[in-house]
Amino acid sequence: MKFRLLLSAVCVLMMSSWALAAEGLSIEAIARSSGTPDIPGLKMVWLAPWGDVEKAHPWRNIIVHQTEGPAGSARGGAQEQAKNPTRRGVMVWVETDGTIYWAVADNLVPTHTDGADRNDNKYIDNAKTYHQVNKDTSIGVEFAGNYPDVTRGATEAQIAAWRILVKLLRARYRIPLDHVYAHNWIDFKDARYCEGCALATLAREWGE
Repeated sequence: MKFRLLLSAVCVLMMSSWALAAEGLSIEAIARSSGTPDIPGLKMVWLAPWGDVEKAHPWRNIIVHQTEGPAGSARGGAQEQAKNPTRRGVMVWVETDGTIYWAVADNLVPTHTDGADRNDNKYIDNAKTYHQVNKDTSIGVEFAGNYPDVTRGATEAQIAAWRILVKLLRARYRIPLDHVYAHNWIDFKDARYCEGCALATLAREWGE
C-alpha cells in the first residue's frame, strides 16, 4: 500500500512537472507544434487541428479583416468555414470576447480578398501588393462585432487576443512583421471606415 501511495505521489509530481514545462514553452515552440495545443493567454476553439507545419501551405502574409457582423457571429462563420474550407472566408475568426476559432487546416486555401489582387490603382496604390498579397499567399484573420456601427473598433478582449495571436501566426509560418496587412491596405472597401487598419497598425507597432 505504501509503495502504491509513493508511486501515486511520484506520478503526480511528474505530471505537475510536465504541466509546468508545457507552460514554460515559448510561443515560438508552441507555434511550431501540431495538434490542438493549449496556448497561454488564448481561448482557442479548434475546428481544424494543426498538421505538420512543414507541410502547411507556404503562407507569407497576414491580412486583417472585419466581418461587419454582430457579436457572436464569429462562431457561426467559423463553423460554416470548417464545413467548406475553400469558401469565401478565412482561416481564423476572432469573437468579441476574444475567443479564437481555428476553422481551416493550414494546408488549405480559403477564398478571401477576392477581386483585390489587381494593379490598377483604382482606389489605392496596390502596385507593391499585386500578386504578392492575396488569398494564395495570405492568412486571413476575421474580427467580428462591428455591426451595426462599422466604425466601432475591436474590443479590448479582441485586442488582447490579437497581441498573442499575431505573434503565434508569425512564429508558426515565419512571417515578417511588415507582412501584416489590413484589408484596406491592399484594396479599398468602404468609405465609412478603414477595414483592419487599427489592428494591423497595432501589430506593427508592437514589433517583435
